[in-house]
Amino acid sequence: MEPAAARPRPILTPGTVLPEDADRAALVARVHDPEADGPCVAAIRGEHVVDLTSVAPTVSDLLERDDAAAVVREAGGGATWRLDELLQAPPGRPDLPHLLAPIDLQVIKAAGVTFARSLLERVIEERTGGDPAQAARVRARVGQVVGGALDGVRPGSPEAERAKELLVAEGLWSPYLEVGIGPDPEVFTKAPVLSAVGTGADIGVLGASVWNNPEPEAVLVVDSRGRVRGATLGNDVNLRDIEGRSALLLSRAKDNNASCAIGPFVRLLDDGFGLDAVRALDIDLRVDGPDGYVLRGSSSLREISRDVLDLVAATLGPHHQYPDGFVLFTGTLFAPTEDRHAPGGGFTHEYGDLVRISSPRLGALVNTVVPSERAAPWTFGVRELMRGLARRGVL
Repeated sequence: MEPAAARPRPILTPGTVLPEDADRAALVARVHDPEADGPCVAAIRGEHVVDLTSVAPTVSDLLERDDAAAVVREAGGGATWRLDELLQAPPGRPDLPHLLAPIDLQVIKAAGVTFARSLLERVIEERTGGDPAQAARVRARVGQVVGGALDGVRPGSPEAERAKELLVAEGLWSPYLEVGIGPDPEVFTKAPVLSAVGTGADIGVLGASVWNNPEPEAVLVVDSRGRVRGATLGNDVNLRDIEGRSALLLSRAKDNNASCAIGPFVRLLDDGFGLDAVRALDIDLRVDGPDGYVLRGSSSLREISRDVLDLVAATLGPHHQYPDGFVLFTGTLFAPTEDRHAPGGGFTHEYGDLVRISSPRLGALVNTVVPSERAAPWTFGVRELMRGLARRGVL
């Protein structure tokens, strides 16, 4: 990718960012407030955003409450901001109120290889050793051998075991197929606590990567007891060349500065938006390049190989606890194969790409691609959060 040229900021408005039924949704935000010198837990109420930090000092605290949705809709608050002004404010400006990622103390986890179609692309990355020039040839070979062998296969089932035997016999077995159709899903730690960026912010792609793509995903927001309390959108940026060299490079491929975007808001589960609504989410992707290039894609949780509650159970249980809760990227069906530059080169980002991930019931997460090395440094951690809340007397 070439260095980013000067670029306009994305134009965000309530109409382009809010869910289509925002008037019926319990939406949680976080706002950087310069007067408080730190982040505030907030509720979206029409055109306004209301500070709830005196009621719940962190989003993690809010989601531990059984009445979280009622608090978001009805509780009295402190400062109030106009949503349109927060959306127009440049992210990262310490002197201006602006939106942040809508989570705080939750551990950021991700489930990988949860869709059969994108599963095969992971195998292709591995077989090419991360070389995009070989992708078309390997894709044709994998498609010829696998065909529809994985269609409708339930992970861990006898049918999955027979598919595994077929692939082993053809010399095509890989760690990605193991977690894709085997009994245990891949669940990894995507990013450190408090490191995610929100809507409107830059999203980082490691400078060394030459083959990469966005990963539009639904993100579950789970409390310390393992209850799914809400959902939001996420971009789990995929560096195909680096992970393709070795699955053991997953951390280098996934955990870099500004490489995790979450937002725009957490939509809490309630009578009008339950787990079945989450299971039916459709997620759209649009990438607008600085050169006029446009990429569109989509992902649907209807096609996920494992139920979302099975992914939660694989993350939290007797084997592992999360006292502040966690968020869980659920994986993506999207794996772009179209060529952006040279024939056979596939898709890869250019700096300055505007990435919009949207879903009618969750709103839109919008970010601009920059090198991770040039994204705003991550400087606000747990110690600073706790000190700030203590100074404000809300702990």
